[in-house]
Amino acid sequence: MRATILHAARDIRLDDVSDPQLHDDGDAIVRVVASCVCGSDLWPYRGINEVNEPQRIGHEFVGIVEQVGASVQTVKVGDFVIAPFMFSDNTCALCVRGVHTSCVQGGFWGYADHKGHPVDGGQGEVVRVPVADGTLVATPSQPSQELIPHLLTLSDVFPTGHHAAVSAGVTAGSTVAVVGDGAVGLSAILAAKRLGAGKVIAMSRHKDRQRLATEFGADEVVAERGKEGAAAVREIFDGIGADYVLECVGTSDSMKQAIQSVRPGGRVGYVGVPHDVQLNIPAMFSRNVGIAGGVAPVRAYIDDILPDVLNGTVLPGKVFDLTVPLDQVAQAYQAMDERTAIKSMLTV
Repeated sequence: MRATILHAARDIRLDDVSDPQLHDDGDAIVRVVASCVCGSDLWPYRGINEVNEPQRIGHEFVGIVEQVGASVQTVKVGDFVIAPFMFSDNTCALCVRGVHTSCVQGGFWGYADHKGHPVDGGQGEVVRVPVADGTLVATPSQPSQELIPHLLTLSDVFPTGHHAAVSAGVTAGSTVAVVGDGAVGLSAILAAKRLGAGKVIAMSRHKDRQRLATEFGADEVVAERGKEGAAAVREIFDGIGADYVLECVGTSDSMKQAIQSVRPGGRVGYVGVPHDVQLNIPAMFSRNVGIAGGVAPVRAYIDDILPDVLNGTVLPGKVFDLTVPLDQVAQAYQAMDERTAIKSMLTV
């Protein structure tokens, strides 16, 4: 089969690799129908996260079950399934508490399972799925081609935006500002509106992303950055700032802007993978500002969100503005790296 391999910074290739095999009775083999490039994939692609040897990459995919181990019960051959960006058993003490990203049997695509067996990356033709009963979510029927992009977002990007909103505590009628206009930030706008937010500000300087932010429910757009951007948010929200700010970038500047934009007593929900982020705890203490978030436990959210995607209440797949076949994966990465695409989808 073919799978995407990152050989070095900006050296992404589709290579021939061995077909995956069942290693455990709880495994499943899934033939990928669609996958995509994540903003977090760009950190190693750009060389910000060091790459010392060729590595499998990709962690967002949907597909068709081709084979299951003897103990698998919740999915069967022929099912269309969504694979969260981390695999998990959905039964351990941490999964039961909704923190599937810390599952005792869990792990990341492209590395190894808890027994040390290698695991495929999601940007390939076929993937072995460990603890398939806990990881995979089957749709009630085979989806249409038009629905697949929306289902693909449930593997990571839309539940990650949702996690930012939930972590912050977004409630009906609340005021929200979203820092970051990438796919996660745009998803956070949609998620906040789905949770009933009264007024949402998108912080964005890019016209195409501003348009999608508005389509997803943003009521106003603030183009300024830093202190000026925070001041604009405060002015819109009665001079005090937003009830909740969703930080969806992961840089020191974006976190600083988020904390400056939230009102005293407000809360920041963060899902941007942090790089050199530092918090001014004394300033947060004096303003009673809280912060919560982290790696999104996608599996914990899919069951709740899936019905709204299936019935068209939310259409998160609009974040995909570039769709290419898997053999053009290098172009998909380049487009996101150069910001000519918000998010790239790969068809297999």
